[in-house]
Amino acid sequence: MEIFLHFETWVALLTLTFLEVILGIDNLIFISILTSRLPENKQSKARKLGLLAALVARLLFLLMIAYIIRATEPLISWGSIALSARDLILLAGGIFLLTKSSLEIHKKVAGDESSKSIKPKKVSFGSIIFQIVLLDIVFSFDSILTAIGLTDVILIMVIAVIISMIIMMLFIDYIANFILKYPTLQVLGLSFLILIGTMLTAEAFGYKIPKGYIYFALFYAFAVEMINMKVRENYSKKQIDGK
Repeated sequence: MEIFLHFETWVALLTLTFLEVILGIDNLIFISILTSRLPENKQSKARKLGLLAALVARLLFLLMIAYIIRATEPLISWGSIALSARDLILLAGGIFLLTKSSLEIHKKVAGDESSKSIKPKKVSFGSIIFQIVLLDIVFSFDSILTAIGLTDVILIMVIAVIISMIIMMLFIDYIANFILKYPTLQVLGLSFLILIGTMLTAEAFGYKIPKGYIYFALFYAFAVEMINMKVRENYSKKQIDGK
């Protein structure tokens, strides 16, 4: 393995692993929200299976890497619009995220008022895993395209993907419990996924939106929400002390 004797190889591996974890944050948010609808004793198992499905999806995409690179030839043309296989996948993923995230936000907005009179629907373990797998396919495509842009060595890509998934599996429960503890964070996460869905849809039609802006928006909104949580906590303490 002479390739690992080169400094550039380790830099590429560390950089790609870091980016894979960053790109997986939105996946973790959605997995956490989806699995929250399951009984508590099944949530951790569903999260782990969801990430395992993500790992399999990413590795399968790596095996099809030659096709993915070439998947830019138009398959559908309509006037000035031409969509390739890559564009169709991005479009399907964008529509899925927009629809699913909007419905989840609607449920959370209407849930408190309707939960008293309407019995919540039972959600099967299999249906949640199926939805996670669909999401994994979308984010796997984005992840592999990033990997292709950083290195042309498939072995480095495979190692980076496996390491990043191990890291996410170790911390998924902590992240999920933190998100579920604060409902406003769930809405923030879903709003971010709507932003991602919009970006994927725009990209399918040739409008490239730099991902740096989107991740900056997420971290900025998250920082503001952390401040709001602290303010609410201090206000609650003052209310209790006042009584």
